[in-house]
Amino acid sequence: MSVPIHLRNLSLILALVLTPFSTARSRPAPIYTYQLIAKYPHSTTSYTEGFFYLDGRFYEGTGMNGRSSVQVIDPKTGEVLLRHDLPPEYFGEGIVDWGANLYEWTWKSHVCFVYRRSDLRPLKQFRYTGEGWGMTRTARELITSDGSATLRFRNPETFQETRHIVVKEGDIPVDHLNELEFVKGQIYANIWHSNMVARISPQDGHVIAWIDFTGLLPDDQMVDAESVLNGIAYDPQHDRLFVTGKQWPDIFEVKIVPRNRKKRASP
Repeated sequence: MSVPIHLRNLSLILALVLTPFSTARSRPAPIYTYQLIAKYPHSTTSYTEGFFYLDGRFYEGTGMNGRSSVQVIDPKTGEVLLRHDLPPEYFGEGIVDWGANLYEWTWKSHVCFVYRRSDLRPLKQFRYTGEGWGMTRTARELITSDGSATLRFRNPETFQETRHIVVKEGDIPVDHLNELEFVKGQIYANIWHSNMVARISPQDGHVIAWIDFTGLLPDDQMVDAESVLNGIAYDPQHDRLFVTGKQWPDIFEVKIVPRNRKKRASP
């Protein structure tokens, strides 16, 4: 999103990271960090809201009114191979592939666009209530976020909600869930305006673990205060994880490791 927020989210993250729980779960979720494997070019004009990897290409949905688009990108060169721009009244948000199609929904317009993935030709639209933030999928369902602690599962054929979970660390709801990715049976979620990614159980919403990406992009390479971590993509064929952010100059391939094993590889 482009609207400033208070420090409530940072306070929540600090509480989750630093405070042991004595309620529902006696031990806090473990915290992991990253090992840098490689870097790929990324446009600093792309306000990343949706991101995934498929068949050797990055797919990216970008936001901001008048700048929103969906793009297909060559990882090695950063070249945009295909692009579809949204009309200026739409603020683009999360994207996901479903069969031969690609879905892109919007922040406050209550419209989800469906494209033919091979050429980004618009096919149809869905309507929904509430805000649109992140989107990913399992083999059977779509999963969406709306900036709250709730993740909604949707029927891909109708976009109707089928169930939902509330994400919690212990008894504390974890809100500002943003861009999503489904990785090895877990939901990975960016926490808006933080360097943390939550690994979430799709069954009951509890936080399985945290990944701390602090330091991945130096502060002096961020365009502005909204240049936050927001973009997770997974390559299941080669077990590769990629992360990026809004207006970041790079996409990072990373390996998740315990905090005491952090070591940067030469990109």
